[in-house]
Amino acid sequence: MIFHVMTLFPEMILQGAGQSILKRAMEKGLISVDAVNIRDYTDNKHGRVDDYTYGGGAGMLMQAQPVYDTYRAIREKTDKDPKVIYLSPQGRLFSHKDAQKFALEDELILLCGHYEGIDERVIEEIVTDEVSIGDYVLTGGELAALVVIDAVSRMIPGVLGNDDSAKGDSFQNGLLEYPQYSRPEVWRGKRVPEILLSGDHAKVDEWRLEQSRLRTMQRRPDLYQKYLDDEDACNRQ
Repeated sequence: MIFHVMTLFPEMILQGAGQSILKRAMEKGLISVDAVNIRDYTDNKHGRVDDYTYGGGAGMLMQAQPVYDTYRAIREKTDKDPKVIYLSPQGRLFSHKDAQKFALEDELILLCGHYEGIDERVIEEIVTDEVSIGDYVLTGGELAALVVIDAVSRMIPGVLGNDDSAKGDSFQNGLLEYPQYSRPEVWRGKRVPEILLSGDHAKVDEWRLEQSRLRTMQRRPDLYQKYLDDEDACNRQ
């Protein structure tokens, strides 16, 4: 998987992606992160990529020309037709299903906005998906792009080392993940649940599923209701 990131701060992307599991995945050749500086493609002799908005208002807007030319430069490097994901608070909420879907692609282009956003005309011209990582506003799209890169990379075989690692994750089966425990068996008077020490894998799986259901019901009743609806639909088939 190749992630092409259109950004004003390529070093932020490369430093964030060059750590831990993502770094190892790049060293293994499982993923590649190509951070492309939008400023390199501006026609402005002073390197500007922004200007005032038509109609007035506070703040500056990223112009269409440098964004489009950056996109064209990326397209010239590949014979693919990658999806272009714009990280924006106006996009649909990025989900586990999105990560799974994007992980099926060979390449992705991530577009990071700044200032008051990006000229709508180039968004209409090149963007295929507009996603948000939450109902809040960041100073730029780089952190959101790193979130998407991390979530998608985890879906790629071999990235986690053990492909079973993601199976119990939150959202994998529509539920939040069950509580986890490690050594020692007793810490500050709190014991590891006995069932986890039993060696009975079937009963452990039952316990974990029940804990996932309880945790989802308590913390995310919206997800729990969807889980129940999906189960009911499956049972009716």
